[in-house]
Amino acid sequence: MTASEASSHLIQTGHRLGARGWLRATSGNLSLRVSDDPLTMAITRSGSDKQSLEAEDIIGVSRQKVIWGTGRPSAETGIHEAIYTRTSAGAVLHVHTVFNNLASSWADAGHLHLSGNEMLKALGFWDEDAACHLPVIPNYADLERLAETARAALDSTVPGLLIAGHGLYAFGNDLKNAVAHLEAFEFLFEWLYYQRLGGQVGLTLVGS
Repeated sequence: MTASEASSHLIQTGHRLGARGWLRATSGNLSLRVSDDPLTMAITRSGSDKQSLEAEDIIGVSRQKVIWGTGRPSAETGIHEAIYTRTSAGAVLHVHTVFNNLASSWADAGHLHLSGNEMLKALGFWDEDAACHLPVIPNYADLERLAETARAALDSTVPGLLIAGHGLYAFGNDLKNAVAHLEAFEFLFEWLYYQRLGGQVGLTLVGS
């Protein structure tokens, strides 16, 4: 994949996710694996508005160094690198939403338990009694510590990682796959919220 192709794909994805309200106030970051040996990624630059990305907002990074473009790559580039080196991911999408922040507060023993919903199939869980245990890690201010914690917490069977009070990292074999995983997780977080809300106000929800 060329730098131009990677930029075009990330720009289109940023516009799509921005239309969902998932990239507010310059939050989030998006990347694509461009090549291996050494690992090279195209990633959004720090401070850019991911809802209205332009070509200059995409930077090439390899071995923590900028190899094309100008400016600084996302401050969380280390987490993207951890995901690429620990998994076969070809794309990584990070968004901050109200529902994923709420969901992170319901974690138990470092995981958010998701079960009892058909949308789990979009994450690769097809068994009738399937359950997904999404890793949840603390939101350390030290970004190197955050990246190392993310690296250790990643589960090869779960295409996502949640940072408490911060946001979701969803990834997949390519951008299309990563977007599908992101949408599935966000659906499940919203469903979980309304399921819990129903329990609090005495409603009976389908599947609860």
